[in-house]
Amino acid sequence: MSGMTAPKGAFDVLPPDSARFLAVRDTLTAPLRRAGYGYVETPVFEHTEVFSRGVGESTDVVTKEMYTFDDRGGRSLTLRPELTAGLVRAFIEHRLHTGALPVKLWTVGSAFRYERPQAGRYRHFTQVDMEALGVDDPALDAEVVALGVQGFRDLGLTDFELLLTSLGDATCRPQYRELLVAHLEKLDLDEETRRRAEINPLRVLDDKRPEVQAQLDDAPLMVDHLSDSTRAHYDAVRQHLTDLGVTWTEAPRLVRGLDYYTKTTFEFVHHGLGAQSAIGGGGRYDGLSAALGGPDVSGIGYAVGVDRTLLAVQAEGLDVAASAGVQAFVVPLGAEAKRLAVRLVGQLRAAGVSADTVYGDLRLKGAMKAADRSGATHAVVVGERDLADGVGQLKDLRTGEQRAVPVGELFQALKDVVTA
Repeated sequence: MSGMTAPKGAFDVLPPDSARFLAVRDTLTAPLRRAGYGYVETPVFEHTEVFSRGVGESTDVVTKEMYTFDDRGGRSLTLRPELTAGLVRAFIEHRLHTGALPVKLWTVGSAFRYERPQAGRYRHFTQVDMEALGVDDPALDAEVVALGVQGFRDLGLTDFELLLTSLGDATCRPQYRELLVAHLEKLDLDEETRRRAEINPLRVLDDKRPEVQAQLDDAPLMVDHLSDSTRAHYDAVRQHLTDLGVTWTEAPRLVRGLDYYTKTTFEFVHHGLGAQSAIGGGGRYDGLSAALGGPDVSGIGYAVGVDRTLLAVQAEGLDVAASAGVQAFVVPLGAEAKRLAVRLVGQLRAAGVSADTVYGDLRLKGAMKAADRSGATHAVVVGERDLADGVGQLKDLRTGEQRAVPVGELFQALKDVVTA
């Protein structure tokens, strides 16, 4: 049966839980729509070099975690392990930099990484991703961070923390890199870690193994070696965040798992999630567009895991789902009543009321059970005798009260009570 089950590390989101998933997704994206970010769709697969050049050769994502395959034309394609590189590719291909800047974009969709599945870490996951491209302004950095915070606040989350640092830029990173490399050379590191250090020594700071961390206590930190211009940029970002009422924790050892970050870098963590505590993160990536063959323009953005954020919502015991189900339910008893029910439900739906009826031949007891399960507050019950009298019974499912309403007025009466 293996072919008939979801692949390892993937999962299905089904009703009724899917109502919570949708609520989280929509709440995280609402602040972006309010801030004038435009929605985009990019392909779920790209040419492999979009990620090898965009995400970075030294990252675990590129070296170990990508789903890469040759298509029938012999082209190397990769399922996207993250969404930023594809968005920037689209920004370049469609020459969006020639219009008004910044270009503000958001998307939501699946990403794929071949990782060891564990709680909160899947091989197929959903991300909300946003980017502001083409302008290097600390006020824009602050807007981006604050929009991420707003999404979590709107969900009612309180047990999350914003970690913030600056990773410098081309003016100060090279000197810092030399200091760090000199420090790492003195340490007792295995071959693979040394290789990683050669490509991007910053990645070693992110090594979670205690035996590596123990040796890094006195490693030099980027934030202590910022140039005057990057220090001023970082100070301005923090001032704007303060003005926006956003609090953060300085995290000088924060290194995101992708190579393209510069300057402002941040992560959202939740304290109720155990080892996989990150629920989102991002930063400024001033070299990414150029690395993908586009104009040398800056950008900043973040990605938030919808699945992870849902786990955070559950960890805090929050009920985020808009009431799943319908507002109105019609119970027909008999063939003639069935015609009336189908017509009535169609009219209600067309008028913007969520409504449903029973399908299959259920007797009164089963039909009323379906009405209760539907989540509706009101039902119309139409039996043979009711039809003969030209009425339907309008019933309040919360109180059990009911009254007879002429058939011609049923639509209006039901619409009025459920939208009152």
